[in-house]
Amino acid sequence: MHSPITGTAAGVPFTALPPAGDGPAPLIVTWHMLDPPRSDAAFAAALPMNDVPAWRVHLGMPMCGARMVDGNMAAGLELVRRDALMAALYPFVRQATEEFPAALASLRTQLPVDDGPIGVLGGSLGGAVALRILADTEIPVFAGALVNAAIRMRPVVALITDDYPYDAESEKVVDSLDFVARAGALAGRAPLLVVSGELDHPALRADAVDLVEAVGEGSELLPIPGLAHPLAEEPGIEPAPQVPLAREVDAHLTAWFRGHLTDAGPDGPAGAAGTG
Repeated sequence: MHSPITGTAAGVPFTALPPAGDGPAPLIVTWHMLDPPRSDAAFAAALPMNDVPAWRVHLGMPMCGARMVDGNMAAGLELVRRDALMAALYPFVRQATEEFPAALASLRTQLPVDDGPIGVLGGSLGGAVALRILADTEIPVFAGALVNAAIRMRPVVALITDDYPYDAESEKVVDSLDFVARAGALAGRAPLLVVSGELDHPALRADAVDLVEAVGEGSELLPIPGLAHPLAEEPGIEPAPQVPLAREVDAHLTAWFRGHLTDAGPDGPAGAAGTG
């Protein structure tokens, strides 16, 4: 097994896991959680997907991992306390989405990845980034997956504060991050696996069910018994051994992406779906 490769792509820190073989290979890109594992390196350790014959490149979210201020999460937590939606959640998702095209172009120059459709995976808040890549860009995607994802931002805000002072601007923002309401932009885009821990927050579990029903054909709900919201133990910044439930999620993601890589050739259904 190859060692992880770390670097930056257009200013975005990453941890890359090479496939077993040599030569150009497909690319799967991930965005991590703000709960453990809360860095690209920690997410790579929790969900390495080692048996997928593709590069797995785990990108760092803003204010996390290598981009933490003074090496800790205090500055990011202060933004959450100041204004959960408009100072933290939305800017993090917006920045991660907006910086991705340049990061992707940089990764293609640094790593021996092919130029075909990519896979995308997001956990928790990183799930909102993956959903924005699917809904708001035309980047070709052969398959996507979410784990305990922020599918609707309003319930995520409610987990932080139960009396958030919405105004016209923040209402517009939170509605833009309601991917159940925006399911039409996801339908037919790429096959989508929605992993939902049965001990995750009830509102997030309900959103996972609603998303799969709204997207319809090509989407699949995968409940994981015993799984709460995090995928690793605290503090979740440095790589750590896989916990058993993360290993189970990892096995399902491996099977999902392996199966859709088979279909991602020029004549395969996933490759065709990813060109829109």
